[in-house]
Amino acid sequence: MQLTTNTQAFIEAEQYSDFVLLNMHDGLLPTTFWRDIKDFMHGSTLNIKTVGSVTLQEASEDTPLVYNPIESGEITFTITEYVGNAWYITDDLREDGNQIDILQAQHAQEQTRALQERYETDFLSTAASVYFGTSAPATINGFPHFVVSAETNNIFDLTHLIDMRLAFDKANVPAEGRVFICDGVVEATLNKSVSITNDVTQFASAILEKGLARGMNFFGSWFGWTLITSNRLFQGAANDGTTSITGVYNMAMCIADDQCKPLMGAWRRLPKTEGERNKDLARDEFVVRSRYGFGVQRVDSLGCIVTSPTATV
Repeated sequence: MQLTTNTQAFIEAEQYSDFVLLNMHDGLLPTTFWRDIKDFMHGSTLNIKTVGSVTLQEASEDTPLVYNPIESGEITFTITEYVGNAWYITDDLREDGNQIDILQAQHAQEQTRALQERYETDFLSTAASVYFGTSAPATINGFPHFVVSAETNNIFDLTHLIDMRLAFDKANVPAEGRVFICDGVVEATLNKSVSITNDVTQFASAILEKGLARGMNFFGSWFGWTLITSNRLFQGAANDGTTSITGVYNMAMCIADDQCKPLMGAWRRLPKTEGERNKDLARDEFVVRSRYGFGVQRVDSLGCIVTSPTATV
């Protein structure tokens, strides 16, 4: 008779499934949110000329006008980020292990994803750096582009969007291409602010079914803003001269074209994986490196609303 008690050698207590649990990821922002610099292939600093406004003067008969030059200046851009990754697989692991090909493929995919997330994080951090530590409302044409929520628990409020729209209008920012990149907590606040009545509209019905967000992109647009969520927004102390909190820097910007986009970015070295055989250590080695940078090219098409990172009501 063969029983479990007398056949212990054939019982494998620990088993491993063929199923491999992978990471879950959120959506990434499109690369169209910043101006892609094409003319910075060499050197350490790129100088970009700027042109200001012309000021008219009163004129009268038989009186010469004063010759005034147009305002001009320049901004600079540098490559600031240098990141990479290195890993290897030994021959012993290939021979003794199981599903190593899946592990290798997933390492490559997760490496690419990590670079993408770091790239987006640096983009949003660069945008927030315009206002971080300013302790001022960053007024342009008399209207603030930097707002720290003074609502209860520093939550987001729809009036913030309305005020930022007015600020952009007064700064002569085009109505097209306005986006508001906000934290998921803000989206939850907006969901809670929608009142569902007996006369349920198609829009309200969609919110009930799935919420506002669609793959990190809000459903529709509010007050002229296309609302997009991101989990990689900058967090830190904020003071607009009236309110001081530690919160999330939700960014408003116009991306209608390269002249409107507040940020610029450039790759000096695109991510490239290089591999080689190390015969002395009996392993395959892989290395990836990349170089890039982000910079601010204009602030009149950039705004910031700082809100609580946790409170929705």
